[in-house]
Amino acid sequence: MKASEIEVLGKKDTRSGFGEGLLEAGKRNKDVVALCADLTGSLKMNAFENEFSDRFFQVGIAEANMISMAAGMTVGGKIPFTGTFANFSTSRVYDQVRQSVAYSKKNVKIAASHAGLTLGEDGATHQVLEDIGMMKMLPNMTVVVPCDFNQTKQATIAVAELDGPVYLRFGRPSVPIFIKEDAKFEIGKADVLVEGTDVTIIACGHLVWKSIEAAIELEKAGISAEVINMHTIKPLDAQAVLSSVAKTGCVVTAEEHMYNGGLGESIARVLSQNNPTPQEFVAVNDTFGESGTPDELLTKYNIDTADVISAAKKVIQRK
Repeated sequence: MKASEIEVLGKKDTRSGFGEGLLEAGKRNKDVVALCADLTGSLKMNAFENEFSDRFFQVGIAEANMISMAAGMTVGGKIPFTGTFANFSTSRVYDQVRQSVAYSKKNVKIAASHAGLTLGEDGATHQVLEDIGMMKMLPNMTVVVPCDFNQTKQATIAVAELDGPVYLRFGRPSVPIFIKEDAKFEIGKADVLVEGTDVTIIACGHLVWKSIEAAIELEKAGISAEVINMHTIKPLDAQAVLSSVAKTGCVVTAEEHMYNGGLGESIARVLSQNNPTPQEFVAVNDTFGESGTPDELLTKYNIDTADVISAAKKVIQRK
């Protein structure tokens, strides 16, 4: 499929996809429970609370306690989803996540909303750009970063069925919906959204749509870009990476995260060990964010559509 052939099905925030997925997971399995740190509305957990009030626990602004409670619930066979902003799901509670969840292999699903710069006006103290790195380095932790409303719903249902700790990262702004409602979602299996021969673009989260936009513009310039939605950062679909670069000979990685520790570094490791390939990174360059609209911040911090286009043209010249 060409990038220009991808159909936009509407526009909605990915956190709403989580809310709908959580409700569906709760309907499918009575052991699914939810805990929230005073952000029920922000994480769209209201529907689950209304439907399953006996399985919803509002812990207040006590995120470390929430993680510890969730770990304890798994001992009794429950499947707890913890809900708060991505910054508070990682930086504030890393000790509890490391010791009580990852080390102990507890079946806790850490639902992390408002990730990256697109949290927007709340600024650097609430934005988080290092969380993927923090979580992927933990043994036993699965890291999933879906790209739109439909895929976030699919991912939420899928992680409820997976046995083990999961970090599920999603966001605040409304973004185009382009994954079909009935699309198959498989943890650890990348989606090749656009087939191409000149350059591979591998992205996650909100940057998947930006990469599709870039591929459309590159197509107009006679450049054939392959776009891969790497929704699972860990375990990484290394075969998808290697199969694509065997055709294209170069790669761009795009993410709403730091250069340090993110998707790009995971791809670089695969390439360096198997098939050293020219790579350009579209990511935030070792800095904190600031207050601003999502669009302003994506542009200022060089992780917008134009930056993916520029990186693609640059890496092609390095082949």
